[in-house]
Amino acid sequence: MLGLAPRLVNILKEQGITDPTPIQTQAIPHAMNGRDVMGLAQTGTGKTAAFGLPMIDALMKAGVKPNAKTARGLILAPTRELAKQIADNLTAYTKGSHLKVALVVGGAGISSQMKRLQNGVDLLVATPGRLIDLIDRRAVRLDETIYLVLDEADQMLDMGFIHALRRIAPLLAKERQTMMFSATMPKLMSELADSFLTDPVRVQVNPPGQAVKKINQSLHYVAQAAKSDLLVELLDKHRDELALVFGRTKHGCEKLYKFLESKGFGAASIHGNKSQGQRERAITAFKEGKVRVLVATDVAARGIDIPGVRHVYNFDLPNVAENYVHRIGRTARAGAEGSAIAFCAPDEMIDLKDIEKAMKEEIPVASGRAWEILPGQKKRPNGGGGGGRGRGAPRNGGGGRGGAGKHGGAGKPSGGNRKRSGGGGGRSPSASS
Repeated sequence: MLGLAPRLVNILKEQGITDPTPIQTQAIPHAMNGRDVMGLAQTGTGKTAAFGLPMIDALMKAGVKPNAKTARGLILAPTRELAKQIADNLTAYTKGSHLKVALVVGGAGISSQMKRLQNGVDLLVATPGRLIDLIDRRAVRLDETIYLVLDEADQMLDMGFIHALRRIAPLLAKERQTMMFSATMPKLMSELADSFLTDPVRVQVNPPGQAVKKINQSLHYVAQAAKSDLLVELLDKHRDELALVFGRTKHGCEKLYKFLESKGFGAASIHGNKSQGQRERAITAFKEGKVRVLVATDVAARGIDIPGVRHVYNFDLPNVAENYVHRIGRTARAGAEGSAIAFCAPDEMIDLKDIEKAMKEEIPVASGRAWEILPGQKKRPNGGGGGGRGRGAPRNGGGGRGGAGKHGGAGKPSGGNRKRSGGGGGRSPSASS
């Protein structure tokens, strides 16, 4: 129906891929007609095939071999894990064809990557930093690149890749097709789209920033010091199922992983302080079920495509509200069901408020109440703090706003500064690639 070459359809059929997802149904026909595409859909909805299949189809039909040190198509991704995932998928889609797929990312030997590019490739998957290194070494040129894909473009903006993107774009062929895919649509994304895309078709499966409907979300109000014990209690209920636990800092994730191991859980961790080899081994062990719990910073939020992940824990809430959607998108993939459990400590109340505002929905409370985790706050006899969840408390835990009680309206914040009082290791960026 979508007009893909029979040979490509047969390759997909061998892999059990027969029915397109909604984003694929909407994006592929426009892409095959040569239009620039701006795709908005949650992670786990099949975006790689949505941009990959039209390029593969066109390159198969063209039958032109790439020249030395060139790439016909370029796919840029913000993290090594996501880039590898994309490259693996594209390699599977091109199985048995003449098309060559190459992956270039940081954390791996650059000389072997330079050698791989010597004879040219059809599809090059790269992280922006490593691609610029290779361009500077004259290992690759992009003047014959006629397809450009920016995947998870919003995270590339979050991670400060905008200058790299603006440096790379002018090096590509002037006559090219560009596709940009993302799960959220921050303001800067519109500006990026205007500068990279020409008269794009916008395809959208769900409103930007909303979670997949099959994810069962829940929230626990809990003191920071009590989080580890609560996590053990909840993980203990499903020891045989895969669980992904997100922390905010590299140090905090490493500490939590060791704590879980001491409690008898098969666990591993991935974060920016781990080498690429260590990260890949941890993900492989998690995929194969050799470890059941993977503790990660946001470096993993968009690079893990494991259908078997049944539970995602936000041990620490993310600083960037949109990252919550990406994190919980690691479960309920490809139509499966999953659960997303969030822990909220006193200094994370504003983060929670920002997340719920971005999603346009409240996360159902499973245990605890806001006033119970705020230091020095006690339930008032006339119900001023009952009847709902406390909201908007300052991060230092002072003077939060209670829900409307039986005999009165909601109290107002009493001020207090917004300085963080905990969170384990400060606010060092957790999404380092």
